[in-house]
Amino acid sequence: MPAVSRFDDRHPFVVWAWSLLKLDFTGIAFASLFFCWSLTPSLLPRDWLFQGLIGGISAAIGYGVGTAAGWLVYEFGLARRPWWPLPARVMFAIKVFVPVASALAAVIMLVYAAGWQRELSALMNAEGTTTTGYIRTGGLSLLVAAALISLWRVLRDLVRWVARQLNKWLKIPRPAASAAGLAVVLVLVFMLVDGILLRGAYAAINSVFSLQNNQTRAGAVQPAQPERSGSPMSLAPWDSLGFEGRNFVSGGIHADELTAANGTPAKEPIRVYAGLETADDTAARMDIVLDELERTKAFERKTLVIIPTTGTGWVNPTAAQAIELVENGDSALVAAQYSYMPSWISFIADRGRAAVAGNALIRAVHDRWLTKPENTRPKLYVYGESLGTQAGEGAFDGLADIRDTVDGVLWVGPPNSNPLWSALTERRDPGTPEVLPVYADGLVARFADGAGSIPGTPGPWLDPRVLYIQHPSDPVVWWSTDLAFTRPDWLSEPPGFDRLPSMKWFPFVTFWQVSADLANAAGVPDGHGHNYGTVILDGWVAVTTPDGWTPADTERVRGVLESLSGHDGPEK
Repeated sequence: MPAVSRFDDRHPFVVWAWSLLKLDFTGIAFASLFFCWSLTPSLLPRDWLFQGLIGGISAAIGYGVGTAAGWLVYEFGLARRPWWPLPARVMFAIKVFVPVASALAAVIMLVYAAGWQRELSALMNAEGTTTTGYIRTGGLSLLVAAALISLWRVLRDLVRWVARQLNKWLKIPRPAASAAGLAVVLVLVFMLVDGILLRGAYAAINSVFSLQNNQTRAGAVQPAQPERSGSPMSLAPWDSLGFEGRNFVSGGIHADELTAANGTPAKEPIRVYAGLETADDTAARMDIVLDELERTKAFERKTLVIIPTTGTGWVNPTAAQAIELVENGDSALVAAQYSYMPSWISFIADRGRAAVAGNALIRAVHDRWLTKPENTRPKLYVYGESLGTQAGEGAFDGLADIRDTVDGVLWVGPPNSNPLWSALTERRDPGTPEVLPVYADGLVARFADGAGSIPGTPGPWLDPRVLYIQHPSDPVVWWSTDLAFTRPDWLSEPPGFDRLPSMKWFPFVTFWQVSADLANAAGVPDGHGHNYGTVILDGWVAVTTPDGWTPADTERVRGVLESLSGHDGPEK
């Protein structure tokens, strides 16, 4: 009777597919090490889903590092040793011990990780996880790592296939064919990712958020006050302002409410805004902004605040309310939209656009402001938050330019890539920490991590004042691609008030940990992460130094702000 062929003997594809899952025991050991590193705490609490993704990515990177290390050791150390390979029993024992020990180490670290996450959640007054729930991380990480390793092997085999075809049909020597095969696959992957996936995703996301831009938040109605853009008297039509613009001009508190809150007669606050659909291009939108400022008599107010927005055109309601409460309505706020997309997408895909938009807004308003009589024109300030700080920095060449242009700046939660922020931090006074630096004795620019650290540095603070507020736990402030290869100073120093001392730096892993934190930056209570709450009030008072203002006034206004939470819709 003839022998029956095995299934995989007759189906080479099955043999190849199975080879995608075969693992090297050195790679397994390193994958386990990287996975365990990924379970250590980072800036913010992470649920099992985010941790599973980060754990899988880290394990796949660790596997690649392990296989490369194993190959180097073999090629340059073991290949020529007479005692290698070891006896079959010993090799079998090693190959059994490594995956078993790796799995056991992963389970033990998952238990510890659940405890770290509860500790971090308690530090931020957030809800913690359970140990049993967190164990799910291991299964998800295994699937993610397997998928990434298999994808890498598919690309590797594609390189080999292309090389064989070049050698067979074009008679290219094997070394040259291998190099050419690698080049061909790299070009194809780049074209696929950059030319199709990224651009297609960018276009799709832009389309989705442009649809949302046409919506209006429940409770946001067209303002009747002539001091608001979007009103019947406005040159910027209500329907053109976009979702965030309509929310901004319809929100806030009015003169009668300010009078009741402050106990003195108030003016109706001015809010000027231009959406992407208000005009066809940036120059035309700036013309409408200037015309709106003139129409509302914004240049006759005590204070004029330029607010470069975040991606979608969002202005923090608490920040706007705080300014108007402190100024008792004798203020004008001006902002303009430059994108349909949220800040985190704009930051990744088109961050240069923020700087261009901020420069256009600040320069346009400043140039018109200069034409007004010096003794009657308002104090001119810049406020920015998150990507809005990058938009604001884009208008200035440095501190000297800021001092020559405006009367003060308040920037909250600045991204790590901000040029001016980075320069001030890198050149900080010796002995001061990166998480809370002091620059030039705090004469002009200062940094704070909360209300308690404002004004912070003793000694004179010259006008115009520049203030950055940044939480030690804010991943927007501390995320950088450099985290993949370099330990930053802030992870070598004593931790800030809301970061665990047990957070350590690990190559590759810390980068992915903080990247995951970005997705949850606003998912923690106020006073932590990227949620700054009413500390913006303290920053505004410090930058503007209102006449006769007392700490009691600050706490009174803080109470009003807390009572208004959600008044203008979601703030995160």
